[in-house]
Amino acid sequence: MPKTEWQKSSYSAANNECVEVRAVDGLVELRESDEGHVILRTTPAALAALLQGIKAGEFDHHA
Repeated sequence: MPKTEWQKSSYSAANNECVEVRAVDGLVELRESDEGHVILRTTPAALAALLQGIKAGEFDHHA
């Protein structure tokens, strides 16, 4: 799978402080726009599990 373009979060403000995501070779890459050289790479299943945990409040005690 070729690299797709970075997509900005719909929750991002008009400035460059946002999370961006793209698909690369069956994986998901995430970065913060103002630190574009730092990229987190994971599987779609692992990202889905993380998002489900966040929505379920599993990490609220870390806040």
